[in-house]
Amino acid sequence: MQPDTRKLLITGTAIFLAGALAALLMVTVFGGVTRQGPHTNAGWLALIIALGCLPTSAFTLFLGLAKLIGDLRHRR
Repeated sequence: MQPDTRKLLITGTAIFLAGALAALLMVTVFGGVTRQGPHTNAGWLALIIALGCLPTSAFTLFLGLAKLIGDLRHRR
């Protein structure tokens, strides 16, 4: 695996874990969520972080996996 592919996969995973942790904290620790949104300011902040991190990590992981597949095909 090339170093840049490894960086993409590690970065995508780290961003995903940060977003998942923010979403989990929003639902459990920061007061929960109803149809009208989170109950606390910390819940809103966690929602913003989750909504920023999760799509970004999906694109980063997709790019890393595509690059990994390309690297494996190029190696053969």
